[in-house]
Amino acid sequence: MFALSIENESTVDCFLERLCSLDQDLTRHFDTKLIIDRNLTRQIVSSQADKTRPKYRWYKYKEAFSSGLVEYVLGRYGVQSGTVLDPFAGTGTALFASSALGFDADGIELLPVGQTIIEARQFASSRTNKQHLERLRWWVANKPWETSETPKEFSVLRISKGAYSEETEMLIKKYLACLESEQDEVASLLLFAILCVLESVSYTRKDGQYLRWDYRSGKKGFGKKKFDKGPIAPFSRAICRKIEEIGFDLEKPDKEASLFSPTKAKESSGKINLFRGSCLNVMPKLPADYYSAIITSPPYCNRYDYTRTYALEHAILGITDIENLRLRQSMISCTVENREKDLLSINPSWNNVIGVCDAFPLLSEILSYLHAMKSNKALNNNGIPRMVKGYFYEMACVIQECFRVLKEGGMMFMVNDNVRYAGVSIPVDLILSKIAEDIGFTIENILFLPQAKGNSSQQMGVHGRDALRKCVYVWRKSH
Repeated sequence: MFALSIENESTVDCFLERLCSLDQDLTRHFDTKLIIDRNLTRQIVSSQADKTRPKYRWYKYKEAFSSGLVEYVLGRYGVQSGTVLDPFAGTGTALFASSALGFDADGIELLPVGQTIIEARQFASSRTNKQHLERLRWWVANKPWETSETPKEFSVLRISKGAYSEETEMLIKKYLACLESEQDEVASLLLFAILCVLESVSYTRKDGQYLRWDYRSGKKGFGKKKFDKGPIAPFSRAICRKIEEIGFDLEKPDKEASLFSPTKAKESSGKINLFRGSCLNVMPKLPADYYSAIITSPPYCNRYDYTRTYALEHAILGITDIENLRLRQSMISCTVENREKDLLSINPSWNNVIGVCDAFPLLSEILSYLHAMKSNKALNNNGIPRMVKGYFYEMACVIQECFRVLKEGGMMFMVNDNVRYAGVSIPVDLILSKIAEDIGFTIENILFLPQAKGNSSQQMGVHGRDALRKCVYVWRKSH
């Protein structure tokens, strides 16, 4: 907790009063658009609904939304044909769910873990044959890594060092060496399989901003209490189960019923295309007036650092510490370590939308408040004001590009969370929707879940419980 002088308490009260008034004005502006949608459960807007769904269940990507959400929004808002874009593709849920409905789908993804998973799934869906499946079964039956004497070294990032027991680390090295002798098609599936099990065989658990370390690692844990992640899976058992699961799903017909539209599965899937890199760099190169819909979930403004949480996977993929740092700085600003980007050097045409952000009263007041809290040493990290500003300015540029590349009448769907810093709830949904409106979008709806999201335990401890909206934004590029 922090103590303020009487003078500073008065200043804070003035800030809070102005922030409350501006927030209320913006809420009234979108009052008829804010709608509770009882179809939007936490399972649907997260990866939980896909835990048992073939192919989607292979890799646990907690930041994903479900394939059912894609089916729901496309069906509810009448998107029937064309090409779908996801500027923050992650592991490709929007791409594969759209493709299964007959849409062509383009994705943009910065992180190598997402790129590798999307490409492996593309291959698995389109090129796997009986010989490949027989080879996977051979690997499960013979476990060649257990008898191999030739390990292959892999990268050890500073933040992933010591993630495995000595036995597990050696088995991983031997597994990587063995898969190099396989044909490219089989090797791709085997590499994908090991990415799927790294967390379960390690001393770590993904925990938002960091990797959380089990006490058995000998490292200092995350938080004050000793962390015990429970049973740590033996490597051979975990990898065999995953290879079996992948093979089982590939042998099944690829026409499982969808959650919201069981009759819409298409005989032929749409094409999937992946662009590697940051959407800030890729989107200005995409054609204008091309996409029928955009479905995405950007990083939230919540300090989560995906280059840390996916460090195990990036190490296996050969990413170095320097490359990981570069990836961190290329992400949309969502962590306190992000430095300010020179957006106009990327695309001078963003000058107008940057002006929209500069003139946004609520955003300006939020940033002034955070800077005041920083000056008063009332923030737990001085990078928060820079991160919040970077987030909204960079997202404004992304929204500008989304508007440009959508066809007239095209729909944009975005999943995002509101956040809270220094006791102030930041209505990310309203701010981004107002920026979108100023750019030219029609705000059809801001759909939010019946069950609100609690703020962090640290925030609750200092400021009390304050539920935050979790939303799906629905915007249209009007005729």
